[in-house]
Amino acid sequence: MFTAPPDHLSRPALTGSFGMAASTNWVASAVAQSVLERGGNAFDAVVAAGFVTHVVEPHLNGPGGDLVALVTPAGEDTMVVNGQGPAPQGADIAHYRSLGLEFVPGSGALASAVPGAVEAWLVILREFGTWELRDVLSYVLHYAEVGHPLLPNAAGTIASVAGLFRDHWPESAKLWLVDGQAPAAGMLHKNPQYARTLRRLIAAADAGATREARIDAALREWKTGFVATAAARAAQTRHRHADGNDYAGVLSVDDFAEFTVRLEDPVRLTFRDTTVVKAGFWSQGPVLLQTLAILDHFDDADLDPSTERGVHTIAEALKLAMADRDAYYGDARDDHEVLRTLLSPEYAKQRAALITSRASAEWRPGTIPGTPPYFPPLRTKAEVDAAVSNAYGIGEPTVRPTGETRGDTVHIDVIDRHGNVVSATPSGGWLQSNPAIDELGFCLGTRLQMTWLDPASPSALRPGRLPRTTLTPTILERGSVAVSAIGSPGGDQQDQWQLLYLLRTLVGGYNPQQAIESPMFHTTAVAQSFWPREWTPGGLVVEAALGADVIEGLRRRGHAVTVSNPGNLGRLSAVDRDPVTGQMRAGANPRGAQGYAVGR
Repeated sequence: MFTAPPDHLSRPALTGSFGMAASTNWVASAVAQSVLERGGNAFDAVVAAGFVTHVVEPHLNGPGGDLVALVTPAGEDTMVVNGQGPAPQGADIAHYRSLGLEFVPGSGALASAVPGAVEAWLVILREFGTWELRDVLSYVLHYAEVGHPLLPNAAGTIASVAGLFRDHWPESAKLWLVDGQAPAAGMLHKNPQYARTLRRLIAAADAGATREARIDAALREWKTGFVATAAARAAQTRHRHADGNDYAGVLSVDDFAEFTVRLEDPVRLTFRDTTVVKAGFWSQGPVLLQTLAILDHFDDADLDPSTERGVHTIAEALKLAMADRDAYYGDARDDHEVLRTLLSPEYAKQRAALITSRASAEWRPGTIPGTPPYFPPLRTKAEVDAAVSNAYGIGEPTVRPTGETRGDTVHIDVIDRHGNVVSATPSGGWLQSNPAIDELGFCLGTRLQMTWLDPASPSALRPGRLPRTTLTPTILERGSVAVSAIGSPGGDQQDQWQLLYLLRTLVGGYNPQQAIESPMFHTTAVAQSFWPREWTPGGLVVEAALGADVIEGLRRRGHAVTVSNPGNLGRLSAVDRDPVTGQMRAGANPRGAQGYAVGR
């Protein structure tokens, strides 16, 4: 018997039949709904909202970052929009090792992949949308030129890196500090430089003869014009990185020009008569599929995320799937037989047999004949602290005084009355990632910190290859029809928190808002994706709402439990639609008081 859902919710469980939008920020959700009300479809709406997040959540994503999206046009197959840029051609292990680096730094241009977010948004608009670029960008131009009150977390992020800006990144100080000091929460902030960038893209687009040609013209300006030139020049200027040293990055104009956003087939797994759709093994998305396949070998009573028995079983399954992620996933892994094995029922059964009543403190990847697993460096907190000062706290955003960031992201889900569905997770290009580029009003990202400087790794740093990203949106299908979009920020936690949502809705029968507001947890017993790549043997972070008895029982089972500060875990949003009745639902995370769902 599953634990009953919460009696009292802080947000209503939304229902409607016209359209629904849910995201990590109320402004983005409102913008998406505005586009739907004005006749745009779900893809027009998500692109408008995505650009707005560059201004209203600049500490969580930016134009210089990355984007992974799942899109399902009504009546068609779901596709992956792969807006994860690759490593520049000059980014090879030998060069980084020659600089004395053991890991790719967490901030600075050496960690910059080719920016993919803006190109991905424009590809979604061109291929699936109906609106003109000028109209879609009108929302972000309003906030960039009129201003937007800084969120408390954005102001806190700026304060945490104000010294770095003053001492080493003067362009960032110019954009984000006020008389050399961090701005207060609620202070109106404008970004006229970014507004000028967007208006130049619109001007370039005006030369096109059709809507699609106008978007292509803006894309060419982004990839080969003033944006690529300014970004490459900034990257190649020596500046302070996360390790306290100054380096020049390697991103070039040619890297911009050669990168192309790809539309790809997703990977799928059916669980409880619902097909879960994810991006490929260059993302961590299949972790969710692997974990569901493992848990399918357990009784429903083992799958309740609110009980000691359920939390233990789920956490142990996650640790096994995450170990496989770090041993086998990556853009360098071209052996499709390996990937098929990882998602096979036989392999899942073998992995499920490893789960006992006791928590494992070991890192246990599976065995695939003919393919040895990669064993990444597993550094405990003590080992990390010995090498890096100012250790991370728990939760997000987690930003160190030197700018490196773990897990900061936004997420947007939109569904419209026609049955178009989109789940998008943009990230990177955080205001604290790299020095701001004065001509452009934004900075580059740091996704290459997820690569390893070891050629044996399937996610090793290689020119032209993708870092194994944490960005992992989800679409659910029933009978080949897309019925739901969900996602969450959270770095290594993204699929972990989405898993709890799926178990509560698909097995427990919760509605979206009930599942989102229920207690969350995640394991930290993984080779973390973000610098400085800490590993916590048996680590389990939980919300106090699980209850003292459950938490104590988990400790007795051997879990190294940390009780999180309230509001840190889970930033989920979700929308769904019944394809028979057309009725829709939506939910968004109340933690942090920023995520909202809207619709009617």
